Amino acid sequence: MAENVAAKPYKLLIGGRWIEEKETMKVIDKYSGETIGVVPMASKKTVEKAIAAAHAAFPSYSRLPAHKRFRILEKTSQLLAKHQDEIATIICREAGKAWKYSFGEVTRAVETFQFSAEEAKRVHGETIPMDASVAGEGRMGFYLRCPVGVVSAITPFNFPLNLVAHKVGPALAAGCTLVLKPASTTPLTAIRLGEILEEAGLPPGVLNVVVGPGGTVGEWMTTDPRVAKISFTGSPPVGEAIIRKAGLKKVTMELGNNSGTIIEPDANLDAAIPRCAVSAFANSGQVCISLQRLYVHKSIAKEFTKRFVETTAKLKVGNPLDKDCEVGPMIDEAEAKRAESWIKEAVSEGAKVLIGGKREGRILHPTVLVNARPEMKVMCQEAFAPLVSIYEYDTFEDAVAMVEDSPYGLQAGVYTNDLRKAMYAVDRINVGGVMINDTSIFRVDHMPYGGNKLSGLGREGVRFAVEEMTSIKMVVIKP
Repeated sequence: MAENVAAKPYKLLIGGRWIEEKETMKVIDKYSGETIGVVPMASKKTVEKAIAAAHAAFPSYSRLPAHKRFRILEKTSQLLAKHQDEIATIICREAGKAWKYSFGEVTRAVETFQFSAEEAKRVHGETIPMDASVAGEGRMGFYLRCPVGVVSAITPFNFPLNLVAHKVGPALAAGCTLVLKPASTTPLTAIRLGEILEEAGLPPGVLNVVVGPGGTVGEWMTTDPRVAKISFTGSPPVGEAIIRKAGLKKVTMELGNNSGTIIEPDANLDAAIPRCAVSAFANSGQVCISLQRLYVHKSIAKEFTKRFVETTAKLKVGNPLDKDCEVGPMIDEAEAKRAESWIKEAVSEGAKVLIGGKREGRILHPTVLVNARPEMKVMCQEAFAPLVSIYEYDTFEDAVAMVEDSPYGLQAGVYTNDLRKAMYAVDRINVGGVMINDTSIFRVDHMPYGGNKLSGLGREGVRFAVEEMTSIKMVVIKP
């Protein structure tokens, strides 16, 4: 399969043309280290051209009939499905994501673009009963939902297709135009998506793809006054910096988590244990809603921990292109070293490694810790690595309080068959989503998704992202 993405020069999509730049950057296979692509690094002039192209395309694209936007997005979904193996291979190599998860990501993106196509036909306002006010008698009122304009979409490395789809699809459905900056470590998938959107009939200038560092390219995309909306997925420090520089623009931020899940004594352990292992170690833990803190009731902690470690030991670690691989490399060696240092620091402060903790280059083996304390980095910060800490608790109320005791608030999970306890957790945990009888990692692409506290602002999920990318225009008619 590797020949599908043999090292070759790539180009940037600007105003319907594929262009080169003087400066380039290499994209490597995260497992082998082989160079699989050379990508232009956008200059300031190129970024300005990309924004200008999107700005110029907006008046016509925003008036493109909904059924035509639907057709473009539906065709994109169909083309992604047609080229699924090819695109999964690109993801596998440039992101280091295991084949089954890379293939699954393309499956999800197929749905995300189909959902986006459907939402293109549902962008509408509603009537307002003006005569509810004395001053409104004799008037008719309604509002329209209008696309905001140019969207700057800045996406991360961990889902190089589906998290791009979650910004591009809703923007195109709403009638917005875009400048997209994929992560510099994983730009090839986004470039391939640009080709597919062109083939699907997207007009020139509606989508523009640039590549380069966030500190330059990302900042130019943030501060340009022609940009009406910024959609960013990444870390809280970068998200805060964007907000400070953006000015009066609409902003959506998805900023991560140190997700917790509670396992009650009445939980179905046969279902919970393998699900928790997938939730902690899929994509080497590099998922915003990856399971990092696992709270297990003391009455079942011994059995749960033993079986969980046994399940973890069976995970195949290695080359993500192998169809049976479950854990591949992390995005770069520096991140693997950082996570390894967090584990060593926790051990030096009293935590115990039950399995894992070993690093081989970019690969960090799945790691299970016990005796970690809330103030340790492995508990209180976002690890974004294949590590999970098991913490025993006495009462359900204690467990809920510990899950809530976090600066983040993206998603949480609770395994229980007690409806009262489930609703107690829903009421007391300040997060964007609570998953009952599942872990924090559950997501389907049409549900509202986003966080509270340091986990972000606004919501994704196609319909909800469309709302974020439109503004309300009120119309009042006096006959």
